[in-house]
Amino acid sequence: MDARGEVALVTGGASGLGLATATRLTAAGVKVVLLDLPRSDGREAAAALGSTAHFASADVTSEDDVRAAVELATSLGHLRIVVNCAGIVVGKRLVGRSGPIPLSDVERVLHINLLGTVNVMRLAADVMQDVPVDGEERGVIVNTASVAAFDGQIGQTAYAASKAAVAGLTLPAARELARSCIRVMAIAPGTFETPMMAGMSDEVRTSLASQVPHPSRLGRPAEFAALVQHIVENPMLNGEVIRLDGAIRMTPG
Repeated sequence: MDARGEVALVTGGASGLGLATATRLTAAGVKVVLLDLPRSDGREAAAALGSTAHFASADVTSEDDVRAAVELATSLGHLRIVVNCAGIVVGKRLVGRSGPIPLSDVERVLHINLLGTVNVMRLAADVMQDVPVDGEERGVIVNTASVAAFDGQIGQTAYAASKAAVAGLTLPAARELARSCIRVMAIAPGTFETPMMAGMSDEVRTSLASQVPHPSRLGRPAEFAALVQHIVENPMLNGEVIRLDGAIRMTPG
C-alpha cells in the first residue's frame, strides 16, 4: 500500500512503540491520529509531529471514546491503517506470598490488552470496509502481541494470556476481513526500550538485554515502527504474527 496522504489511527500513540510508529508514519506522509488517555502527553506529542498529526483523548476499552477517535480519523480522509500499541503489564504470580493474585488485576490486563484491541479493531474495520479499494486492498490492522505470548515468564500469567489472545485472533480476523480487502497482522516484540521498561532498575534492564542473542540489547521503538511501515507497504503480509526479538527465548523467570 502506498500510504502517502492516507490516515492512520495509532493507539498508545503518546509514548513508546505507539509514538515511534506515529512518528514514522507521519514522516512517510501519513495523517496520523494518536489515541491515548486524557492524562497522557498525546496532545503535546501530536503538536510536535506537525499539522498532519492529531490527538484523540480516549480509553481503548470505551466504545464511545474509540468511536469518536475513529470519526476524527475519517474526517481527515480514508482510514486505511490501524496500529494497536496500547497495553499494560501487571507482574504478579498466580499465588504469591500474600495469596492468589486479585482477580481484578487479571481482569484489568485482559480488559485493556485484549478487549481494548478488539474494540478498536471492530469499530475501525466497520469504517475501513467502506473506503475505496486502493490497488489490492482497503487497509491493514497491525496489533501488538508479545514474546510473552509464546514463552511467558513466571509472574506474567495475566499478561501472557492477554498477548496470546491477541496473537490467536490474528489469523481468524485476517480470514474474516479478507472479504473486505483488509489485512490483519501482529508484531510480537521482545524486550524493548519503552515506558514499561523505564520503571525497571538498571540491573534488571542490563540482565534482560544480555539475554538477547543478537543484537544483545533492548529493542528500539524505531525498529518496531520500521516493521509496521514494512507491513503497511507489503500486501502479502497477512494473518501472521512476527516476532521482533533478536532471537530471544525468555527464561522461566
